[in-house]
Formats: sequence, structure tokens, C-alpha cells
Amino acid sequence: MKSFSLNSFIAIICVSVYISSALAQETSSFQIKGTLSASGNQKTDDVTMHLLKAEDKKLIKMEFPDDAGNFVFDRIPASKYLLITQSMNFEKYQSDTISLRQNIDLGKINLIRAENSLKEVVVTAARPLIQQQYDKTVINVASSLTAVGSTALEVLEKAPGITVDQNDNIAMRGRQGVLVMIDGKLVPMSGQDLANMLRSMSAEQIEKIDLITNPSAKYDASGNSGIIDIRLKKGNNVGTNGSLSLSYGQGVYSKLNPSLNFNSRSKKLNVFGSYNYGYREDFNDLTIFRNFYTPSNQLTGGNNYVNYFQFAFNNHNLRLGADYNLGKKAILGFTVNGISNKGNVDADSRAKSFNATNQATGSFNTVGTNSPERTNTSYNLNYKHTLDSGGKELSADLDYARFRSDEIQNYTTNYYGLNDVPSRTPYKLLGDLSGLLDIRSFKIDYNQPLKAWNGRFEAGLKSSWVESDNNVAFYDRSNGSDILDAGKSNHFIYNENINAAYVNTSGKWKKLNIQLGLRLENTVAEGVQLKDNSNFDRNYTQLFPSGYLGYRFSENNDLGISLSRRINRPSYRQLNPFKVFLDPATSSAGNPFLKPELTNSFELTHTLKQKFITKIGYSRTTDNILSVLSPDTEPNTVLQTGRNLAKFDYYNFSFGFPISVGKWLNSTNNALLYYGRYSGNLVNTNLNAGRTTFTFNSNNNFVVNNTVTAEFIGNYQGKSTYGFLEIDPIWSMGLGVQKQLFDKKASLKLNVSDVFFTNGIDAFTLLSGYGEHFLQTRDTRVGTLSFTYRFGKTQVPGSRRRSGGAEDEKRRAG
Repeated sequence: MKSFSLNSFIAIICVSVYISSALAQETSSFQIKGTLSASGNQKTDDVTMHLLKAEDKKLIKMEFPDDAGNFVFDRIPASKYLLITQSMNFEKYQSDTISLRQNIDLGKINLIRAENSLKEVVVTAARPLIQQQYDKTVINVASSLTAVGSTALEVLEKAPGITVDQNDNIAMRGRQGVLVMIDGKLVPMSGQDLANMLRSMSAEQIEKIDLITNPSAKYDASGNSGIIDIRLKKGNNVGTNGSLSLSYGQGVYSKLNPSLNFNSRSKKLNVFGSYNYGYREDFNDLTIFRNFYTPSNQLTGGNNYVNYFQFAFNNHNLRLGADYNLGKKAILGFTVNGISNKGNVDADSRAKSFNATNQATGSFNTVGTNSPERTNTSYNLNYKHTLDSGGKELSADLDYARFRSDEIQNYTTNYYGLNDVPSRTPYKLLGDLSGLLDIRSFKIDYNQPLKAWNGRFEAGLKSSWVESDNNVAFYDRSNGSDILDAGKSNHFIYNENINAAYVNTSGKWKKLNIQLGLRLENTVAEGVQLKDNSNFDRNYTQLFPSGYLGYRFSENNDLGISLSRRINRPSYRQLNPFKVFLDPATSSAGNPFLKPELTNSFELTHTLKQKFITKIGYSRTTDNILSVLSPDTEPNTVLQTGRNLAKFDYYNFSFGFPISVGKWLNSTNNALLYYGRYSGNLVNTNLNAGRTTFTFNSNNNFVVNNTVTAEFIGNYQGKSTYGFLEIDPIWSMGLGVQKQLFDKKASLKLNVSDVFFTNGIDAFTLLSGYGEHFLQTRDTRVGTLSFTYRFGKTQVPGSRRRSGGAEDEKRRAG
């Protein structure tokens, strides 16, 4: 594989930094300082100091005094502020409004000793379940009652505009090719692998989920239909604190989920972590009616299936990390994440076969077990350095992750003629599936305020290296011994190196808001199929511009337009050419000839009274990747694989509107109308199909009294189309209630998801030579009872939040 030089990337950054330095003037930021004192020379080292925006009490920065009581807030923009102290030993102090136009010395502040234990001061802001912003939708999962006891995948399924199909492919607003990130780091999975990983993650671990439609140049260019960024909880509190939670759910099968989150913060060190265990049983009830046709559309035969799959998974999810202040200008941190997912799948697939005259010819029954085991360990080392008092920052991240999969499949197929008489020797197949995926990445970001534009200049470099090794061996055990089945076995190795550089500039004036960015990515990839020693090489470089322009006509009217160009590369499994046995008439395989998708999109956003948000968008995707079921080489058999379609045009209109009734009801509602048209030729079939689809999501929160709240969620998706597949309307409803206990230190929650058991799929597909109608239901109606207890202090300063080097913006306070 050829190695791509970074010299050109470094040159871009050097030129960009030089240009930004020429444009930038000394930033309009100032300093607030003072000294704390107390009678009797009592030490004030336990005092935390919060600087709040005067107009909305938003927390801007937190500082600690030194041993002599001196404190300094550096690089604070001109505005009006409040200073508040917080301590268990002193009464609360709150300053008058500070109008910051120059450096200010507040002098000596005398604190009054608390005679009795004071209640802790809590700086909080009420957060609605769903928040609409110009470029994204924010789902505050921690505020949701119906998320209790759920997995990350189940939370996504309830999110506005998100759907998960029968093959576990995630779509955003009717479009697949979504990039999923956790704390800003890319999850290198798709389809069932991604879904299983999200099923191993409890909603109790999640703080919020960002649904980003047109990401800036700072993000990876991957994800042609947007980014889903799952933000995990991290303690923001002084001292040692955390929460314990236990939930039990019962649908057709049981679900158990205990979890622990903790955080311990001092002046220089912040240690945080979480552990979650999940035991979940589930089922997949799938009925399929298949027909095969001649080129002249005459029936040749088919199979009718009744499938039942029962799942049981044990999931362990551990996260540990720490941030250490090396001084006033430097912070060093690390995070370790570990996920272990062991499962057992019992399969029972019964199929009846029929001929061209629709007469029964026999049947077959495939039963067996599948024991998948997935482990993922990832490490992140990060560093941030403040370069000067003007706000210039340099940050770097180093990441390593290893994904390991081991899976044993053991299936037996019995064949029967008419009257259920055995017609041939049972076919026994043992599959040993194993794979390794190693990811290494390095990322460096530069950040500088631009005074002249009241904005910011950002630039960065990133390199990532991926090594994927999949070895699959199938053995025929029909005659009592294990004989390697060379037709099904394979060994596939894939290596990929992506080097990227970006620049991003933003500016804000009284009415105008602008952001422009450009990302350059070079991809070098090589795949080798050891079975026949075939291989492929790819090396391409592309530019990805992005931008946003917003204009405020008045206090009540904002208008903005965003544009982006993005790429969706095939997943490693989609490129892997070996076949996976599902039953005697069904198999799946990757396609090493898949090309990346490229998407150009724009979105127009109007905001009325900072509450009602209307969005209109359009995008065109070329070489659109579709997962297609089509006739295989053997008669009356099908193969599922990914294929490139010429283009996909997508139009969307959405409207978000909140409703409030006094203090007892807050309702967030989102309506989406979209039209997608697929154009091209696949498997000898001309596809020129489109459909208008309507979706609606309503989240309603009821305040019964100071300690009791309730929630109602409703979702509806109209008839939709994905390539050759048409899906009938789907709707569901969830209910939840919460009771605060022990002076709000604990909570008891009860919720029921999919109350009327309607969240099933009824779909139909038709192409040249093949047609299929299927019905699918899962264990979606679940009643869950959860108890959570929060321990430790509940003071809230602004601790550092950061994502890691694999991607995304740094979220740091201070």
C-alpha cells in the first residue's frame, strides 16, 4: 500500500495559521481578579467560584482560590456577569452585576462563616427532552422517563426522524449512510454489528444525543446523511459524587440493568467512570413469503418461511478516565473504554417450498445455535494547551481501539417431502467466524479567536490507520466428521489509511452569522482475499466544503442556510466478499467492488420566536449504496449484498413546535415530510421509484407536583421506500412516570414502551426475477421499573468535557 505524505497537509495548516494571525487583532477579553478573606484567618481553599452570565445565569467559568485566597478569571469576553461563591463552610456570596469593559480588581471579598450546615447551591437549567438548533437536533436522554431501562438503540428508534429497518440499518429522515459516534469518536461498524453494540449500551449511561444534519469541516467527512453523536454522562460536580441505578424490564422476556456512575474532582484532578451490566432476552418473529420469476415474469416457485429467533445477551460496559491540570494553561487527560458482549441465539427456521403451479413440493427446517462474542477496548490520551491570554489553544488526541469478534454457528437442516417424510440426509454445518479490527488515530487542532469578526478560526490535522482481519471457516458435519467447506470459507484482510486536514472560520455580527470550512481527505485502501489471492487497491483525494449563513431579521425571525459535501465509505463487512449461511435458500455476502457514496446537500432553516423551527432541504447522492436481496446462482435461492445505485434525490420539509400549558405541560413536537427518488439499474432491474413519507414525533412532559412527573411519547411513520423495499406505516406509544424520593436524592421510575405492540414491520420488495413480502415483530412492548440513587455533593461547576482524537469538537469549560 502506498503511503500518503502529510507535507501538503502541514503546509495548509501553516498557511492557514499565518493568514488567521494576519486577520486577527488582539481579542477583546479581560481579567477579573480579587481576594477572598474570612474571620480568624480561616482558609478558603474549599470555596468554588462561579462566573455567570448576568442575563441568563449561564455558567461561563469556574475557578478556585489559591492558598492566600487570590483568584483570577482570565480571557473573559466583554459583557455583564455575576460572581457567586459556593462552600460548605461559608455562606453564599453573590456580587452585584459586573460590567466588564476592562480588567477589574474586585479587591477583598469577606466571606461569612456558616453557623450550620447549609444546603448546597445548585446552578441548573431546565432542559427539554428535544431541542432544535440550526444544524442539529439535541435529544436530552437524561431528561427522558421512557428511556429508563432502554438500550441506546431503543432510544434512537424513538428519536424524531430516526428509523431502524429489519436488517438493523439506521436511517436519519429516510436516508441511510448515517455516521454514528460516541463522545465524538467514530464507531467503525454498520448494520447488525453496530446495532448489537448499541444494544449493549444502557440509556442510563447517555447524557444526550446530537442528530447533526450538515456537520462542519471539523468533523470527518463520512456519513452522507448526517451524524448521530451519542454523548455519555460525565460528572460535573465538585468532590466525590455519582449515582447507582437498577432497572428490571419485562416484555415477553426479561431485561436487567444495574449501573454505576461516579466522579471525583479536586483542584487539579478529576477522575470519572461508569460501569453498566445488561442482561437482555429478546426475540425476532419473522414470516417471509418468497416468489421467483422468469424474465417474462412467470412464476417458477418459491418458499414460505416461519422464523423464530430467541436472543440472550450479557453485556459489560466499563469506562474510566481522568483529567489533570498541569498548570493554569495545560490539561492532560486519558480515557479507557471496555465493552464485552456475549450472546446466545437459538434459531428455528421452517420453510415450505412450492413449484411454478403453486403446488407444495416439500419443506426444510433449520435449527441451531449461534454464540456471538464481541469485545471492544479503546484508549484515548489527550492534551490541551492555552497558548496566550488572547484565547489561542492547541489540542491533541491519540487514540487506539481494538474490536474483536468470535462467533460459533452450529446449524442442522432437515429436508422433508410431502406428508413430512424425510427426503434426504440432514445437512449439518459448523461455522467458526472470527475477526479483528484495529484502529489508530492521531489528531491535532488549533483554535484562535478573531476579534475583527467576533468569530473563531480553527484548523487541524488527522491521520487514521485501520487494519481488519476476518477469517471464516465453515465445516460440513453431515457425515459425522468436520470437512472444510471451501465454497463458504474465506480469509479477508483490509487495510485503510485516511489523512485529513481542515480549516474552519466563523464570524458573528449584529444580524449576520457566517461559518465557512474546507476539509481535504486522502484515502488509501487495500483489500486481499486470501482464498484466491485476489486484491484491490484504492487511492483517492477529495475536497469537502461546508458552510453556514444566518441572518437575524428581528428578535423573532432568524433565517439560515447550510451546505455540505460528504462521503460514505463502505464498511469493512460490506467489502468482505465471503458468504454467510443463513439457511439453505438464503445467504449474505460483501461486495469488494462497492464504491463510496458522495452527497451534496443544503438546508434552509427558519426560526420564529426562538421556538418554532422550519427546515427545507435537498440532497443528491451518487453511487448510492443499497442492500439488495436478489436471486442467487442456485435455483430458488437469494443473496443479500450491497450494490451501488446511480443516484438518489432527497427532498425534505420539517416543522418543530413546542406547546406549553402553564407549568404542568411541556410538549415538543416534530413533523417531517420527505420525498426520496431512487434512479438507476440494479440486478437487471430499472429502478426509478419515489415516495412521499410523513413522520411525526410527540414528546409530552406532565408535572403532577414537586416530586411526581409523567411522560408520553408518540411516534408515527407513514409508508416509506428504500430502493426496492416498501414498508407499511408504523406507529408506537410510550408512557412513563417518575417519583422523586429522599429530598430528590433518589428517584423511582416506571415506563411502558410500545404500549399497544404496534412497532412491527410489514414490507414488500419486487425486482426482476424475485419478489418478497415479510412481517417482523420483536420484543418491543416492555414494562420497566427503575430505581436511581445519587450520592455525594451536587454542586455544579463547569468541568471539562472532551471527546477524543477520533473526531469532533472539544467540549471544555474553562
